[in-house]
Amino acid sequence: MSAREALRPHDAADVAEILQTCTRPLEPLGGGSKRSVGRPVDADVLDLTALHGIVDYSPAELVLTARAATPLAAIEAALHAQGQRLAFEPPDFGVLLESAAQPTLGGVLATNAAGSRRVHAGAARDHFLGCAAVDGRGARFKAGGKVVKNVTGYDLPKLLAGSWGTLAVMTEVTVRVAPLPEAELTLVVPQLDTEDALQLMTRALGAPLEVSSAAFDPVQGCLLRLEGFAASVAARVAALREIVGAAEHEALDTERSRTRWRAIGSAATFAEWPIVWRISVPPADSARVLQRLAPERFLLDWGGGLIWAAYRAADAQRVRGALDAGHATLLKAPRDVRAGGVAIFQPQPPAVAALGARLKAAFDPLNVLSPQRMS
Repeated sequence: MSAREALRPHDAADVAEILQTCTRPLEPLGGGSKRSVGRPVDADVLDLTALHGIVDYSPAELVLTARAATPLAAIEAALHAQGQRLAFEPPDFGVLLESAAQPTLGGVLATNAAGSRRVHAGAARDHFLGCAAVDGRGARFKAGGKVVKNVTGYDLPKLLAGSWGTLAVMTEVTVRVAPLPEAELTLVVPQLDTEDALQLMTRALGAPLEVSSAAFDPVQGCLLRLEGFAASVAARVAALREIVGAAEHEALDTERSRTRWRAIGSAATFAEWPIVWRISVPPADSARVLQRLAPERFLLDWGGGLIWAAYRAADAQRVRGALDAGHATLLKAPRDVRAGGVAIFQPQPPAVAALGARLKAAFDPLNVLSPQRMS
């Protein structure tokens, strides 16, 4: 970054002015915690760190608005003080990606990052209500609002979620928040093989028990999480134990459970691996896909719908060839691999790719914002 200029806007007006007058591509960065994901970008850094702070928080309305570069830790601390949380459980990939940078609320939404609770609470975009942003021409716009159901035309927040900063620079975002549950308990069932673990997760998620997370790590075992009022959790865990049956298991209380799921959702166990793929598949396909992948180390989350696969060398042909449906993202790889011929994000069918190109041209006609990151 030292060889490139770093532009540091103080507010949204500065962002617009910079984009109106820039002569080089720009790489928008809040915290920069996920900067090593995607194709390396040859661009000046648009340092958004000055755009931080909570603008409006209404605990009674379950809505929070903050500037996009507000550290996620500050958001979560403010919510926790009011007995609330972000239900989609945004992961912190700092350990995995070997980054000391702080994730930001805008970065979480721009990458549509969600943790283990996604199987129950949905993705980040499902909680993204509105935003203020600047497009590649320097035009400021607002989209969405501060209510769950908006009828203001195109749902642009959903479009910007997962665009990795290639369509517009978000300067302010509004999210829906949720009450923090009174209790949380996780059953850990060790010594299961993959097939048995997948069957157990399917049964647990299919039962009327509101299991909020289900994962399988061949090192730790199968993990099943319950959340809610203490009396409700106690009653549901008794029914969950019937599904588990006579298998040996351990119960993790609230704090230990939360710590364990933060590590699982952030794929922290793969920190020492040079190549890590994040693969989304229909849970029913998980066992078959996993057999084709033959990873050196793996973890299943989202009840089998998310496969973390680690290797010592990138083999996109093997990984993408294993999928009948779904998509695979090379989330972690050395720079030379990411700069080479491997497609980092799942290649799109021609019709979808053409639509994506038209959207890029509409939002960023001069290809100023993070060019090539998602190619």
